[in-house]
Amino acid sequence: MLKIDTLHQYYGGSHILRGLSFEAKVGEVTCLLGRNGVGKTTLLRCLMGLVPAREGNIEWEGKPITALKPQQRVHAGIAYVPQGREIFPRLTVEENLLMGLSRFPAREAREVPAFIFELFPVLEQMKQRRGGDLSGGQQQQLAIGRALASRPRLLILDEPTEGIQPSVIKEIGAVIRRLAERGDMAILLVEQFYDFAEELADQYLVMARGEIIQRGRGENMQAEGVRGLVTI
Repeated sequence: MLKIDTLHQYYGGSHILRGLSFEAKVGEVTCLLGRNGVGKTTLLRCLMGLVPAREGNIEWEGKPITALKPQQRVHAGIAYVPQGREIFPRLTVEENLLMGLSRFPAREAREVPAFIFELFPVLEQMKQRRGGDLSGGQQQQLAIGRALASRPRLLILDEPTEGIQPSVIKEIGAVIRRLAERGDMAILLVEQFYDFAEELADQYLVMARGEIIQRGRGENMQAEGVRGLVTI
């Protein structure tokens, strides 16, 4: 379980994160929703150690990770797919995926795990093409595939539907649900696309002005008026 307790962050004199507390459980998709500028990406960067938390605590699987460096969090079983599909454009698809195995001994990092190609068949078909030659949707699948290659117990996704065609959004949604149903991974999904979040969420959180202003179970999102809180 991921446990966030009273997390604060400041930037340029502004109070960006204001005492956030929540949990994300293994076997569930926790969807964090909110409009632009409410602090969602800052929160994720704090979770990965890319930005140090000013106050508060972060625990993963019962152990404090607040002071760990980003690579140490990766080795603890946490994977992060940021906005912008950060892949290696000059490397092939296969080489990109192998980069996700960097936390394993060299002898175990020579071959892409078969389950990645099972989840994303298009990546196997294009494994010798350069990452920069793929479409935006294919690059997003590649970024998620590379994160999954590290066999994380916690997968953090920052707006994976941004700029993606509807057919690929559907495929990514099916993969996220399949991963959650395996029951061995917690998934924290930051999303602005309400319909995508509603379809996947086991738990939802709504952020505004650096705070969690509403939370509940995914099946209650419509009844509890979440769309009106996040739709511009």
